[in-house]
Amino acid sequence: MADSESVEIKAPEFPESVADGEVATWHVQVGEAVRRDQVIVDIETDKVVLEVVAPADGKLVAIVKEEGETVLADELLATFETGDVGAAAPSPTTRAPDSETPTSDASDSDDVIASPAARKMAEEQGLTLSQVAGSGKDGRITKEDVLKAVADAQKPSTSSTPAPQKAPETNEVSGERLERRVPMTRIRASIARRLVEAQQTAAMLTTFNEVDMSPIMELRSRYKEEFEKAHNGTRLGFMSFFVRSSIEALKRFPLVNASIDGNDIVYHGYQDIGVAVGSPRGLVVPVLRDADSLTLAEIEDQIRDFGSRAQENKLSIADMTGGTFTISNGGVFGSLLSTPILNPPQTAILGMHKIADRPVAVNGEVVIRPMMYLALSYDHRLIDGQEAVRFLVKIKDFLEEPARILLDL
Repeated sequence: MADSESVEIKAPEFPESVADGEVATWHVQVGEAVRRDQVIVDIETDKVVLEVVAPADGKLVAIVKEEGETVLADELLATFETGDVGAAAPSPTTRAPDSETPTSDASDSDDVIASPAARKMAEEQGLTLSQVAGSGKDGRITKEDVLKAVADAQKPSTSSTPAPQKAPETNEVSGERLERRVPMTRIRASIARRLVEAQQTAAMLTTFNEVDMSPIMELRSRYKEEFEKAHNGTRLGFMSFFVRSSIEALKRFPLVNASIDGNDIVYHGYQDIGVAVGSPRGLVVPVLRDADSLTLAEIEDQIRDFGSRAQENKLSIADMTGGTFTISNGGVFGSLLSTPILNPPQTAILGMHKIADRPVAVNGEVVIRPMMYLALSYDHRLIDGQEAVRFLVKIKDFLEEPARILLDL
């Protein structure tokens, strides 16, 4: 076997805008063999989840920072021993010198995969891990699984042995009223804080309009297959049309693309469009850089990449930094109308909504058209109402007559 070497596993360097992080999940138990570059722990910050990987083949010797603890950049998380992974035998009960060694039966140590926090909680509750069903990856037991097992253990017994007879009670309703209290994730807490700050610091108003989606839908239907073949399988969606229309409107109304910095107005000579996407940990807004230089196919590719990486918590802080204007599509969830909240320091955000067939008047006749409500929330400290309305009307014009973009009208 090759000579082993003790290595310190430390938290990564955080960007300037991130002060600290929180240990989210340990993917490896103490004593468990791991391969080089295998993820061993997730560090959750206010913006993204950072993965810390094994520096070499070896095993985890001791955990210093448990799940839920706050860590600073370059702070010690654990100690690691390099060496032949084939010789590394699991030893889950080995802990950091200042931590408490949990006691459990042999089956818990050898067969059950559980996070350190879950083991500690199970010990405090007097449970053996073999009594807990794991819901994590590969059956890994989490703190939530232990909490559920405790709640199940406290349910009334339903054995066949008759219980002692009691005086009959009237008006008693059978059922359960379970509650579960879990702390907010750092990302969710950061989202909550920023949304409250946006409403408290900006003079936010919302203006509405509606757009006839027939031209875009006909254009998409006509060229859908040809577009997909020409761009290596990239599907033509609606979002790229809204991004392109927003870019052209921002060029004509530069104040909507600006931001406030103290007593200064910062005009941006570029359009970095943030696209709000959902993730398991909350709403995130990755940014399309220099969106004016992107084709419709490139816009669609980047948005789909953002969506898939958001679901896997793979977005980096660089992906979500900056942005001059944001688009939020609540229509994918069925929202008919909403008032989106600003994404500071930006001063405007466009809200898309569900496409629904509605009766509208066209050339003096009532016809059924696929209509979408649009909402533009804006900071009235910088943008006047008439400018916000004209900006939204311009987006409507581009969508209802896409040729205007080509003709620069």
